Amino acid sequence: MATAQSIAARESFIEAMRDAGMTSPVTRTEIKALCLSTGIYACPPAWISQDQTRRTENVGEYIIHELGSSATTVVHETTGLPKKAMVKTIVETPKVSPATSEIRGMTGGESDSLVPSKIDTYVPWGHFEDVVTIMKSRMFYPMFVTGLSGNGKTTMIEQVCAKLKREMFRVNITKQTDEDDLLGGFRLINGETVWCDGPVVRAMKQGGILLLDEVDLASHNIMCLQPVLEGKGVFLKKIGQWVAPADGFQIFATANTKGKGSDDGRFVGTNVLNEAFLDRFSVTLEQAYAPKNVETRIVKKMMDSLGVSDNAFAKTLVSWADMIRQCYYQDAVDEIITTRRLTNIVTAYSIFKDQKKAIEMAITRFDDATKESFLTMYGKLDADFDKEARDEAEKVAKESATHVAIKVPFDEKDDIKHMGAVKWMADVKKWKMDITTYNALENQIREKSWQVDWISE
Repeated sequence: MATAQSIAARESFIEAMRDAGMTSPVTRTEIKALCLSTGIYACPPAWISQDQTRRTENVGEYIIHELGSSATTVVHETTGLPKKAMVKTIVETPKVSPATSEIRGMTGGESDSLVPSKIDTYVPWGHFEDVVTIMKSRMFYPMFVTGLSGNGKTTMIEQVCAKLKREMFRVNITKQTDEDDLLGGFRLINGETVWCDGPVVRAMKQGGILLLDEVDLASHNIMCLQPVLEGKGVFLKKIGQWVAPADGFQIFATANTKGKGSDDGRFVGTNVLNEAFLDRFSVTLEQAYAPKNVETRIVKKMMDSLGVSDNAFAKTLVSWADMIRQCYYQDAVDEIITTRRLTNIVTAYSIFKDQKKAIEMAITRFDDATKESFLTMYGKLDADFDKEARDEAEKVAKESATHVAIKVPFDEKDDIKHMGAVKWMADVKKWKMDITTYNALENQIREKSWQVDWISE
C-alpha cells in the first residue's frame, strides 16, 4: 500500500503541475523540469513513468487524469450579444499494446522498440551470415558463441538484429544473476507489490532475440533457464503461470571461454558451467580475431567516421596487433591487442592528433615490461615512430662512447677494414672502430646504411 508520505508527495506534485498551468497529456521533459524546479521528486516518479495506463502512443508522453484535459475556447455568434463558451475537448487515450508498454518501461519511456541501431562503421565478417541465416529461419536454435575478448561477438549478434529488425533483449550475466533477474519477480510500484516479467520471459512472449552476454560468469542459478533452452516454455511458479515461447524466439550466448573456466587466470570470475546446460545449445561458434584485411577495413572505417583517415597508420596498427597476437599464441607475451583496443587507439588519435600518445594511452593498463615490449614491436613496423626520443637517446650514447660496433655485409668487409676498423668481434659479428676515426668517417658510413652501435669502455 502507498504510504502517507508517498500520497502527500503525489498530491503536492499534482498541485505543482496545476500551478504550472499543465494540462494532460504531459511530456517527460515537462515532468523532469518540474521535478528540478520543485524538488518534490529527483526524477519522474514511478506512478507516472511506470504506469502503463498513463502512456500515450507518443513516446515520452503521459496522461495525467488528475489534471483534466486541455480546453479550447469557441466564440458563438448569435442574434443578440456574442457569447464566449469554454468547451472541453475530450482527449481520447490512444491504445498502446502491452508489448510496447513493457518496452517503454524497460527504456524509461524513451523508445517503443528494442531493435538495435545500425553501426555505420560495422564490417560484417566471420559467422555474420551464419547468424543471419539462423535468425531468418525463425527456428528455435540456441547458439553459443565463444572467443577471446574484444573481437566482436556481441556486436555481431547486435548488428544482425539491426539488419533484420529483430528486437534484442540483452542480459549481462554475472555471478549474482539469478532466477529473479532472468524470469521475473515481484517489484514495489506505486506502493504496491506487482509481478514484473524478467527479460527472458519478455523475449519469449514477444518472439525476440535473447542475448545472454558473458554467460560463463554465471553461477548455478543459471540452471533456471533449462526449460527455456529446450524451447518448451517455462512455468513461473511464483505466479502459477505457464509461458510458451512465441514464434521467432531465439537464444544466443556469448563467452570468452567454452564454459570450462579459465585455467590461465586471464578471465577471472568465469566458471565451469553445468554440462547439461551447455548441451542444450544446438551449436557452438568459435570466433577468432578478424583477418588482417578485414580488421584494416574496420580500423579505416573508424578513422573515416572520426575524420582522421590515415591508411598507413591503419595498416601499421593492424600489423602490430597481429604480431602481438602471434607472440601471444606462442606464449611469448601474456597480453594481447584486441580489435576493440585498436578502435580505442583510433578514438584517442582523433582527440589528441598524436599517434604515439594514442598508442601509449591504450596500452598503459599493461605492466611496464609489456608496455615497453609492445612499443618496441610497433617501432619495428614504423621507422618514424618515437624518432625524436630515439635520436635523443642516440645523441647521449654517442657523447659517452669510446668506440663503435659496426655490422657490415660480408661482401663489404674490405671496405670497413680500409676505413680503419681495428678488430673483428666474433661474438656479436661486428667490426670495432674507435670513436675518433668514426667521427671523421661518419657520413661515408651512414651512406652505406651499416648498423652502428655505441660502445663505452
